Amino acid sequence: MSYTIINVGWAVVFALIGGTAGAFLLIWLSSRIPAVFNKLTPDIDEGKEIIRGNRAASDYFGRVVSASIIGVSIIIAAAVLGGLIAALH
Repeated sequence: MSYTIINVGWAVVFALIGGTAGAFLLIWLSSRIPAVFNKLTPDIDEGKEIIRGNRAASDYFGRVVSASIIGVSIIIAAAVLGGLIAALH
């Protein structure tokens, strides 16, 4: 077999493993980030504020949590890409 075919095979294996691990981490961290944010703001209960209709609290909470999730996604994508590059090199 050619080394190129072997390297492509390893790249596919690394992409599948990295993608699976990345998806698991993203789902797990997406559920943990709001809890961490709630601990950083102990005097404000974001859930109650959102239910009461406090638009400022809900906008801020949503933006901070979504930015954190996007940041985690970028880090996971870089790790998967690093595994692909290592497999193809």
